Amino acid sequence: MKRFFLLILLGGWIGFSLNSCRNPSIQKPTLQRPGCVQNYNPNQDYFSEKTQIKYAQGFQVEYHKHYKVITINNPWRDANRSFEYVLVQCGTPVPSGFEPSQVVQVPIQQIAVLSTTHLGHLDSLQLLDTLVGVSNLKLLYSQEVRQHLQKNNVQEIGNNTNLNIEQILDLSPDLITTYGTGNPQQDAHLQLLEAGLKVAINSEYMESTPLGHAEWIKFTALFFNQEQAVNQQFNQIVKEYQAVAAIAQKAQNQPTVITGFHRNGTWNIPGGNSYVAKLLKDAGANYLGADNAESGSIPLSFEAVYDRALNAQVWLNGSLDWTRLQDVARADERYTKLSAFKSGRVFNNNARVNEFGGNDYWQSGTISPHLVLSDLVKILHPELLPEHQLIYYQPLK
Repeated sequence: MKRFFLLILLGGWIGFSLNSCRNPSIQKPTLQRPGCVQNYNPNQDYFSEKTQIKYAQGFQVEYHKHYKVITINNPWRDANRSFEYVLVQCGTPVPSGFEPSQVVQVPIQQIAVLSTTHLGHLDSLQLLDTLVGVSNLKLLYSQEVRQHLQKNNVQEIGNNTNLNIEQILDLSPDLITTYGTGNPQQDAHLQLLEAGLKVAINSEYMESTPLGHAEWIKFTALFFNQEQAVNQQFNQIVKEYQAVAAIAQKAQNQPTVITGFHRNGTWNIPGGNSYVAKLLKDAGANYLGADNAESGSIPLSFEAVYDRALNAQVWLNGSLDWTRLQDVARADERYTKLSAFKSGRVFNNNARVNEFGGNDYWQSGTISPHLVLSDLVKILHPELLPEHQLIYYQPLK
């Protein structure tokens, strides 16, 4: 009889266990995430270390006691909308008035990124071990980083126009960072949201100043509650950038500079209020496109730029595959008549490019504007930085 009752009890327990697996209304116990609050106190400020956005124009952060709100002001060119993300300290209540898709529990534990520029943030903050997915491992310039990610079994999840949603769901990242263009056919955030994934748009490429662009490392740090570390790093970047810019202002002259190259008759140059124009100004250059008020790239005819470029003393940022002057001449014989070509003062930002085309100028360079600026000062005024060795730029021989 005792054995009979034991079998009934055991059978009931097994049935309950099976039903609890099948029935989502019966919640299974969950393990506490690292960094979560154990006993919520509504009067406590859970973000004792805060950050302020001083140079970036594209986002801002507002702190509350147990959550912070990030606002993306200008997600893409000519955007007529903004985005808000609510970063709630894990273990505390979610504030009312927000959609579930906006809410992210922090600190996040796993992240996937759809731009190689975002990887520089993770690397600098020593957060690479939280990465579970990237768009393309081959485009990472650093072989050491690639090997580290491969060792950690980080997966390639596709790009904005060709995402492997099923694979991303299997990886189950706490957050995916991407970028937006305003074109639903090209942007990834819409289909990621439809799949029930947490996604945040990083619009660093819209910034028109080097320090503003670099300050987006704080955007990434906010999701990891890494304000203290990012404040220290960014403050040092600002200090070093301003120190190099101050040295450049001592220059006795400002060499005339032209940038870019033509493709199919169109020569794109950075506007006078662009990231590149600001770098050149701080480096002590007379940039020949500075009189245009645009902040983005300006498409001009070959003839319109050629007339200006003819007597420019320095030529920067040509085609990625130019490593020698003969590559320039082969591309278009007319280039050989430029003063900068004749004097050999042609420099390209492709000194650190891997065999797959991954360019470190657009990876670690985006969070190291002080080093990019040092390269430009070395090119324009070599006497001012005699000890500096070029990092991202190289002369075309």
